[in-house]
Amino acid sequence: MADITLPQLGETVTEGTITKWFKKVGDVVALDEPLFEVSTEKVDTEVPSPIAGTLLEIRVNEGDTVPVGTVIGVVGVSGAAPAPAVARGVLLSPVVRRLVVDNKIDVSQIAGTGPGGRITRDDVVAVIEKGVPVAPEAVITTPVTTPVTTQPVAVSALPEPPAQARTVAAPRVVSGERDEVIALSKIRQLTGAHMLMSKNTSPHALSVVEVDFSNVDSVRLALKDDFREAEGFALTYLPFISRAVIDALVEFPHLNASVAGETLIVRGHIDLGVAVDLNYQGLIVPVVRNAETKRLRAIAREIYDLARRAHTRKLSPDEIQGGTFTITNNGSAGSVLTMAIISQPQVAILSTDAVVKRPVVIETADSGESIAIHPIGNLALTWDHRAFDGAYAARFLVKIKHILETRDWSAEI
Repeated sequence: MADITLPQLGETVTEGTITKWFKKVGDVVALDEPLFEVSTEKVDTEVPSPIAGTLLEIRVNEGDTVPVGTVIGVVGVSGAAPAPAVARGVLLSPVVRRLVVDNKIDVSQIAGTGPGGRITRDDVVAVIEKGVPVAPEAVITTPVTTPVTTQPVAVSALPEPPAQARTVAAPRVVSGERDEVIALSKIRQLTGAHMLMSKNTSPHALSVVEVDFSNVDSVRLALKDDFREAEGFALTYLPFISRAVIDALVEFPHLNASVAGETLIVRGHIDLGVAVDLNYQGLIVPVVRNAETKRLRAIAREIYDLARRAHTRKLSPDEIQGGTFTITNNGSAGSVLTMAIISQPQVAILSTDAVVKRPVVIETADSGESIAIHPIGNLALTWDHRAFDGAYAARFLVKIKHILETRDWSAEI
């Protein structure tokens, strides 16, 4: 027999509600066949059976909410023993599970590099290529594909850290008769904990550039009606910014990376996270996979689709994990400058703030200067000072600015 447990469905998810069982006690279930549906504060998803057999027991009924790791059912192994490659209670995507089963890999020996230690396709491929299980140490010491270059610093010149950090207790807060006490939702509590962890992990720094979006608008406004008719949604600034960010990351790869101990792991692909506001109840960050392979129209479609399904809780766990760089679009709410908090284990996050009309100085045809009204917006980059320095961050932002202000965007659309 094998226990079926509620799997981890995201790095900040601690519980889930069983909304539907697809099988009843006594039914035969195949490996990877949908077994039950679970709802969390971020996603609703079908969970495949990690084993083939007969459903012997249902311990958590539809509508009940239980913590991650709870045994919710029991499956008795049928005729042929289940593939030893699949460890009990581990949630794997269908693609990853198939690789594991086909290659007879023991996943209990794989240290997952995805959020919450989740096993990714790259983790399994690495095992297949090496022919041996991945040890936790090997994940951390994987050599980077792009060398990290820094200016030499004398060790003696670096100040020693304080022997003991002083801790100050937070003030105790009590409510009064005129106050309203609102319980923080689970997603608010988890978001707060993740943000505190990020601030304690990364030395946050901020760099900002001002971008003139008149070049973008010359194409965006001219094509907006045709674009909406063809695609069914509006052409905003976000796809243009996303496309520029993707190209700039290719040139400045250390922003598409993670710090692991004393190494910088530079990612060989760009999985672009785009933060979506859930009606002021929290944020979710769906991911555009392999964004470096997609042009503007494809990126616009995918961002729109992910955002739409985020609001209806139709995203799968795989679609909200594993981003390598994140954009948060605070400008849609009217902000003009935002210092966002880095989403770990990434090393940077870009805030796209509101684009507003401002007077600017422009050069005229006769080499003179004039005042004109242009659409102007700030791009604010929060970055991890362990990974690189201010000059690198600034050059990255300037590259994005240059792309937005000079590219022939009509060719992209």
